[in-house]
Amino acid sequence: MDRAAAKLAVAKDRGKITTNPCEKGARLYGADRSDKLWTDDHVKPFLEKAPKHLHVPLMLAPWTGQRQGDLLALPWSAYDGQSIRLRQRKGKKGNGRRVKIPVGAPLKAMLDRTQRVATVILTTSNNTAWTEDGFRASWGKACTKADTPYDLTFHDIRGSAVTRLAEAGYEVPEIATITGHSLKDVEAILDAHYLGRITKLAVSAVAKLERAAAATGTDGEQKLENKVENGQTVPDAGMQAGISS
Repeated sequence: MDRAAAKLAVAKDRGKITTNPCEKGARLYGADRSDKLWTDDHVKPFLEKAPKHLHVPLMLAPWTGQRQGDLLALPWSAYDGQSIRLRQRKGKKGNGRRVKIPVGAPLKAMLDRTQRVATVILTTSNNTAWTEDGFRASWGKACTKADTPYDLTFHDIRGSAVTRLAEAGYEVPEIATITGHSLKDVEAILDAHYLGRITKLAVSAVAKLERAAAATGTDGEQKLENKVENGQTVPDAGMQAGISS
């Protein structure tokens, strides 16, 4: 059942089918996306093979971490040259979260050189707003031409954005502020789904621990050994206890 649900979800994302009978049930497809990340190896061939009007969503998605539906509906009026403001359409009790996203330099450069041919930022080759089905179909065709792994979806860019933010040193609350996820959802993505095979964070954590140890003097034992080797007088254990107390 899990495999069937996953295949149907990917087929819908690629525009092969318009409805997925499994999407109203349990979230089987999202159970484990630990190896479903858009990397430079996927982005480069996509940019080389995909039509120009699909370059903007590929840039917009990882730099904002927003859902496909919210990006397709994003108007130019939401962009002030420095940040993007939007109210996410999907939310608990129908109340989407309002988010303000600082626009990074690469995204700003692309947006500033993109012609404003419609009220929305993302448009078709005919300069009209996308329908969700139309976007899925066009995105799927572009992925096929670029030899993008079949089970890698547009939605995975959002998870990739969370991962990249974490690798760049952003804390969970900072990531949630940018993507609009709840703190719990960000932690779940990082802990269970996307970072299972990422070792950079582990290396970073050890480096931070080493810096903290040096700053707080928790490497005192090594310093004590150095004093002994240098013939310096060292208080006995009782004196050290008295000083520390």
